[in-house]
Amino acid sequence: MKIHVVKSGDTLWRISQQYGIPINQIVVANGLDDPNRLVLGEALVIPAPYQQYIVQRGDTLWLIASRFGVTVQEIVNANQLIDPSKLYIGQLLTIPVVYHNIQPGETLWVIANRYGTTVSAIVQANQIQNPGIIHVGQRLRIPEAPKTAIEVNAYVTDMNQAGANLVAPLAPYFTYISPFSHRVEEDGSITPLNDDAIIQVARNRNVSPLLVLTNFVGSMFSSDRAALVLRNQDIQNKVITNVLTMLKEKGYAGLNVDFEYVFPEDRENYNNFLRKVVERLRPEGFSVSTALAPKLRAEQKGLLYEAHDYAAHGEIVDFVVIMTYEWGWIGGSPMAVAPISQVRKVLDYAVTVIPRNKIVMGVPLYGYDWKIPWKYGTYARIVAPKEAVNLAAKYGVSISYDDTYQSPYFRYTDESGQQHEVWFEDARSVQVKYDTVKEYNLRGLSYWVLGTAFPQNWVVLAANFTIKKL
Repeated sequence: MKIHVVKSGDTLWRISQQYGIPINQIVVANGLDDPNRLVLGEALVIPAPYQQYIVQRGDTLWLIASRFGVTVQEIVNANQLIDPSKLYIGQLLTIPVVYHNIQPGETLWVIANRYGTTVSAIVQANQIQNPGIIHVGQRLRIPEAPKTAIEVNAYVTDMNQAGANLVAPLAPYFTYISPFSHRVEEDGSITPLNDDAIIQVARNRNVSPLLVLTNFVGSMFSSDRAALVLRNQDIQNKVITNVLTMLKEKGYAGLNVDFEYVFPEDRENYNNFLRKVVERLRPEGFSVSTALAPKLRAEQKGLLYEAHDYAAHGEIVDFVVIMTYEWGWIGGSPMAVAPISQVRKVLDYAVTVIPRNKIVMGVPLYGYDWKIPWKYGTYARIVAPKEAVNLAAKYGVSISYDDTYQSPYFRYTDESGQQHEVWFEDARSVQVKYDTVKEYNLRGLSYWVLGTAFPQNWVVLAANFTIKKL
């Protein structure tokens, strides 16, 4: 996979010729509504022409396997497909075996570069005794480049069939799916959630659903509701019993506790509550994880941070989701949602107190559109990455890229004369995030939130990682 940034004079035909890949593969990979309309500065995902294939209308595994000279079972195994009859348009498939007939003048180095692999990998796959001696017409097996294996979680806020429809086509990319959210009530009961369809589609596609437990009251996290639970042993016992019952009855694989804006004086109460949760749930075969605010240091001040004890959570639970996003937020001034410069500062602290194999890094699937000049008390509008590019195209502006934040942005003026500033995610920004996951050797990543159109993200994800299934 490569990423191409559109420049003056570019057309899809020229780009396809440059990379040796059909135009329709570029169109589907990026979800382009109008192939004839490109935006200066727009990032396009270019699938690897020989080892990545984007499913198109009318495709079957048999047709795809025949096209590449491999078996259906090889594709099924390489992509961990649960139901080979169910493909969806835009799905990225890894083609695990490609064959190349050596042409005059070619060397193993030239061939390796063409396919994005190494000479040693080709030598090993073909049991070549002397890499310097190859023959014109000789058939070489080109092995799939090895990828890092990680766990991937995604939160989903749409319930019922709408939520299931979001999860179903993306299931190959997830280890966990987390319907958001079940709430703790004053008496220790747990609010119901219309998540049966999501759980069913997840289970049918080898994705492990997690029950998300929050201290939400109304539309906000409640410090008082958290305090009520964390300061009362009887209520805690009821909460844990009710959670355990729901886990068993609904078919969840584990619990994700997302208590936010907890009073600083409840820090140790929260830790002890988690210890009790783990003591009850782990013997029953359920995982326990938490969601943590993005802290830069242990004693960081602020209601969002102080009760989130990184070291304790890292010791107590199975893994933590660090919410490394929302620097640019709906009520704040314009900036990148997840600037990599800030994300790395959080990780630099986190890895000193939490085992790396317990850290799951948060990744946003959205951006914001702010009115400028920004005024305190005004709110941005959430935009999907695909929508952001379409906005730039509509208003005839180019997309810029901030090298410090590693994030795309642009400004435009709407029909009323109002100026706007948009920050969002694209193939470049998520590639940097995935490189960061690999660099820090983390357990995986977690998306907030499904429901925003970002088709190229899944191509980039699959090009970088093998997704673990439990």
